[in-house]
Order: sequence, then C-alpha cells, then structure tokens
Amino acid sequence: MNLKLQILRRESPDASPHWESYEYQAQNENASVASVLHDLNQKLDDPVRWECSCMQKKCGACAMVINHRPRLACDARLKEFNGEIKIEPLRKFPVIADLIVDRSILFENLKIMRIWFAEEAKTYGSEIAYQASRCLQCGCCLEICPNFYAGGTFFGMASMTLTARILTAVPEKQKQEICKAYRDHIYEGCGKSLACREICPAGIEIEHLLVNSNAVAIWKRKKHEI
Repeated sequence: MNLKLQILRRESPDASPHWESYEYQAQNENASVASVLHDLNQKLDDPVRWECSCMQKKCGACAMVINHRPRLACDARLKEFNGEIKIEPLRKFPVIADLIVDRSILFENLKIMRIWFAEEAKTYGSEIAYQASRCLQCGCCLEICPNFYAGGTFFGMASMTLTARILTAVPEKQKQEICKAYRDHIYEGCGKSLACREICPAGIEIEHLLVNSNAVAIWKRKKHEI
C-alpha cells in the first residue's frame, strides 16, 4: 500500500510552520497512523516529533489533526484514507514542535474548577462517575468546539466530564464552590452544538453527562434557591 504523507512541521514555537511530504510503503492497511509515524522516524535523519504512550487508545497522548479531523493517531487506520494522509498538530493549543502541543491549560482549568476531593468520598458504583472517568483529556473535543480557545473563560467538555465525575459525591460546601465554577466556565459558555459528542475517541455519552451536570449544578440549585 503506497502512502503519501504530508506533515505540518515546526522546529520550535517561534519558527514558521512548513509542510513536508513523505512517501511510505505500508504492509498492512489495518496499521495505524501512529505505527506509520513510529516506523517513518526510524528512517529519517530529522524525526517527526510527536507524543505517544500506550498506542492502544487509552492515554490520549497521540491526539492530532488527521485529514482535517481531530483524532488519536493510534486509532486512525490506513484503509480510511485512500493513500493520502495530511497530519497537523491540534490547533487550539500552542505548538511546541512538529505535532507536539502544550495542553497544560487543561490541568490549569481543572485547578480553577477545583476538581479534587477535599475529603474522602464515594464515587464507585455510579454510572455517571464511570462514564466521566473514561475521559482521556486528549483535547479532541476542544479542537472541534466553536466556543473554546486556550486562555478563554469557557473550559469545554474536557473540564465538564471530570466535574461530572465528582459533582454528586463531594461535600455540600465544596459542591457549592464547584457549582459556581461550573456555571461560570462551562454552562454559560457552552453553545450546545455538541460537536464534541461525535468526535470523542472514548465514545463518552457527553450529552448525558452534560444534562446531569446541568441538573445538579444549575437547575436543582435554582429551584432550591427559589
């Protein structure tokens, strides 16, 4: 299987991006884009810089834009692309080099949301907690979101999923703090386009989590306040 790869490369954050083309002979159409990048780098004097870890759709490290669609390189099969693959870094995050981007804003947003347990709590046995725990924090949902940008006040579904995971289990005092942050950084910024629902590589039921979190953080609390 003959492949033509186009990869958007950048030496450093301050360097200008440029496209480089590569010819690659693949032995298996079921191989992943991640395996191609790994093999290609064994042959290049200037290897393409990209991130990977598990190579099994578990960690989210290899998120990138492949043929204009954000996805995990380890889950993108060659047979999908008709011999031509265009690879770019995620565009919503600062580029470090080549396909590596700085996704630290995800962690910073979680700190602002106060997404941690201040004391022991029970989350096991909850379907909401299980679904939310599957989030890879890969950033694909934010890449496709029309309302998210790094440094903005809307934190997107990457923050919503982990908020949903602990919202029903935290003590009331902490819940009040999280609910306020949820209203400010998720509820008020979400345009409900739900483009994230189709793009999530983990297949999380984002709409279900969003409806549940809105009920807990917004509607039930407003009813209580009345």
